[in-house]
Amino acid sequence: MKKIPNTFGIDVTAARLLEYSSEDELRELIAAGHVIAPWLHIGGGSNLLFIKDYEGTVLHSCIGGLEVTSEDEECVSVRVGAGVIWDDFVAYCVERHWYGVENLSLIPGEVGASAVQNIGAYGVEVKDLITSVETINIAGEKRIYGVDECGYSYRKSLFKQPEMKTVFVTYVNFCLSKREHYTLDYGTIREELEKYPVLNLETLRRVIIDIRQIKLPDPKVLGNAGSFFMNPIVPRQQFESLQQEYPDMPHYDVDAGWVKVPAAWMIDRCNWKGKALGPAAVHDRQALVLVNLGGATGADIVALSDAVRASVREKFGIDIYPEVCLI
Repeated sequence: MKKIPNTFGIDVTAARLLEYSSEDELRELIAAGHVIAPWLHIGGGSNLLFIKDYEGTVLHSCIGGLEVTSEDEECVSVRVGAGVIWDDFVAYCVERHWYGVENLSLIPGEVGASAVQNIGAYGVEVKDLITSVETINIAGEKRIYGVDECGYSYRKSLFKQPEMKTVFVTYVNFCLSKREHYTLDYGTIREELEKYPVLNLETLRRVIIDIRQIKLPDPKVLGNAGSFFMNPIVPRQQFESLQQEYPDMPHYDVDAGWVKVPAAWMIDRCNWKGKALGPAAVHDRQALVLVNLGGATGADIVALSDAVRASVREKFGIDIYPEVCLI
């Protein structure tokens, strides 16, 4: 039995843990019959909650490398291995003054998982930077999915569908801008930028990292998977009704008929911030984050999640759902 890496710090094992560093190595593992069902393909384990030991094969990509595939005055296209640490990729782009990913600084995990999860933060989603996703399936066949085929929406993608468990992401292709532009109108970004004399990519990355470090615990110190819940998108009529009762309810317009409501605000109003249920707790600085205080099991985290969700449903009539994948 092999221990499964996960940022929640849950002590879980897999019957088999297989790592590969190239598409050819993955094909060899498949051809040799080593990928035995059931199987699970993971990145850094930063968006997973294991409820129990995994009685199957866990696959982990160690495919590295970053290659510039095309470049002109406007943009640069890069092909990045699925096993590259996401924040290393962001730092690489910022150093070269490639614009687009800086607001996604310090998000844990790896590049392959970013394309599966459609990670997002501070007004930016990775789907708007991806051009295609390269994959190998369980038969060893390669297929490249154009971004329009990936079914991207808020924290969703084609690759999260059950029928896609036989498809493994190997490379992700991005298009980044060489023209100066920033996304600043989200959260406290503009306020924090006032502390710096100049706006550039390095400054914005520093600000994003500072904001995240103030709000979010380090998984190496306090086990967590970042934001545990997705922000719900509700009908405008329902939001306007709630707004009459809660005039200070923050929101983000999605379109004419739908509104996104911050789950953290509702959890906080239910007085969960900083509260524990056994060895699991809601973080005291960011209500979206559930943490392992030490020795928590996956079941402990789920019990806390269920209690938080029930409180939000009772108070606001809104269902919130985990962003984290429960295994």
